[in-house]
Amino acid sequence: MRRLLLLLAFLSLPAFAEVRDPGQHFFQAKLGDLKDDLATARTEGKTGILLMFEMDECPFCDRMKRTVLNQSEVQDFYRKHFIVYPMDTKGDVPLVDFAGKNTTEKTFSLEQRARATPTFIFYDLDGNAVARFTGATQTVDEFLLLGRYVVDGTYRSMPFNVYKRQAQSAAK
Repeated sequence: MRRLLLLLAFLSLPAFAEVRDPGQHFFQAKLGDLKDDLATARTEGKTGILLMFEMDECPFCDRMKRTVLNQSEVQDFYRKHFIVYPMDTKGDVPLVDFAGKNTTEKTFSLEQRARATPTFIFYDLDGNAVARFTGATQTVDEFLLLGRYVVDGTYRSMPFNVYKRQAQSAAK
């Protein structure tokens, strides 16, 4: 009887967001040419490109992938508005940067001043860095708010911490 009550209680809980592998559902397969990716983003009506600068041994990168980037709501929002790639700050994988210059992930990361991981940098459709967030967000909602901050263009008028504070005050 007790097991039946526990099962019924579990079944009556609200549904949680679907958890999916971020490697398949958040990040997209890199073609290695960021300049061409800008043209693709324009054609697809995206806001821009989001790069997550990371390292394999980074515990904060791992936490983001396990608790935020694996959420279907996050994946769907970001894939709708951005082309999203991981960028290995120690990687020797060749790529073409936004200006059309041949480089590597490691060199590009240094040029973008992505020294701590994770660092999320949002680029507009001209390849200009328009917003940066260093570290792991605390929650799924904070990461979604960061995306809306860029999509809505609010980065032009205020820093993210002010935008976040205003959003939290409005929600109360």
